[in-house]
Amino acid sequence: MQFGIFSIADITPDPHTGQVSTEHERLEAVVEYAIQAEQVGLDVFALGEHHNPPFVTSSPTTTLGYIAGKTSDIILSTATTLITTNDPVKIAEDYAMLQHLARGRVDLTMGRGNTGPVYPWFGQDIRQGLPLAIENYELLHRLWHEDVVEWEGKFRTALQQFTSTPRPLDGVAPFVWHGSIRSPQIAEQAAYYGDGFFHNNIFWPIHHTKQMVELYRRRYEHYGHGAADQAIVGLGGQFFARPNSQDAVDEFRPYFDNAPVYGHGPSLEDFTAQTPLTVGSPQQVIDRYLTMREHVGDYQRQMFLIDHAGLPRKTVLEQIEILGTEIVPVLRRELDAKRPAHVPDGPTHAARVAARDAALAAEGEPAYSDAYRFGTGDNWTGLTVEGGQRAQEQSLARARRTESRLAQAPAGRSNK
Repeated sequence: MQFGIFSIADITPDPHTGQVSTEHERLEAVVEYAIQAEQVGLDVFALGEHHNPPFVTSSPTTTLGYIAGKTSDIILSTATTLITTNDPVKIAEDYAMLQHLARGRVDLTMGRGNTGPVYPWFGQDIRQGLPLAIENYELLHRLWHEDVVEWEGKFRTALQQFTSTPRPLDGVAPFVWHGSIRSPQIAEQAAYYGDGFFHNNIFWPIHHTKQMVELYRRRYEHYGHGAADQAIVGLGGQFFARPNSQDAVDEFRPYFDNAPVYGHGPSLEDFTAQTPLTVGSPQQVIDRYLTMREHVGDYQRQMFLIDHAGLPRKTVLEQIEILGTEIVPVLRRELDAKRPAHVPDGPTHAARVAARDAALAAEGEPAYSDAYRFGTGDNWTGLTVEGGQRAQEQSLARARRTESRLAQAPAGRSNK
């Protein structure tokens, strides 16, 4: 199972001192947290995307690319990438580029975001949020899985003989999670493509999370990707820990009370009772998160938000240390021991490349080659005749496998 932290890089005054980080200081802190996460053995670092104060996460690929150069093992992800207001062509290019530079240590979470005004800022209509998410991801998926794309939709200009570059590393696109808190349409979308479903349930009771995950699992099986319990699920979470539980409560309460999202709202006690936020000893955090499996089944990724609400950098680094050295080793051992053998672990680039190669061999298809096939060809993409033929063969092979899978599913693709 994969464990990690995610950041939305909010700039919030420290309620004790009134000190406010500069944008530069906050970005430096984000980089330090990612490096620390790798050093203590966490699997994933994810960065959100916001385009308004008090956040400084407007360019996740730039930040993650910088972090990639300072780390070697940790998976770099997003929380989330705005599929509605970003051009899918640019997403395809940016994250494939990041994937190459990070040597495959990249996946991303698609989402609509939670800031309504972002739509007009980028020339879109919030009333079209769901249709945008569905259409834009359909195009992104094709750009990563087809060398030459002919496409026409409602929300952007058509593409003719278009090739997104660079092509995904090793011919395997970055793994995609579809993030949603309350939209069953997004759970359906994740299931249809066989992608992951990430429920960032940091503000929601567990019964709501259970309903959303169960919907995704049923539809994942419906589309023939595997059994429901093999669907790829991720959860959000929050904690604050100290050796003594009351010390943790006393220290965290002022930050909770003044947090930009839930501050001046429910009490800390009410919020921790109704959501996954856990404030107490490391053992209390362990006990709480061991119960998540009882509600959503075996899942693949657990992420934690811990660098928010004005917490000092020193405090956040201490929390990452506690997470990596005291909490995660126990959770990993206990949850991995309970996971049945047929339920997959969290997705990695190496594992997905191996699965692709095995599928090609089983179908009697030629092994994948990453030989450069774009030269002085006969269309705008520069696709060579030989390379184009090979790409077409591989595309047809993928199409045959998809058609076979859908035909064997309980209900066919037409029932999407």
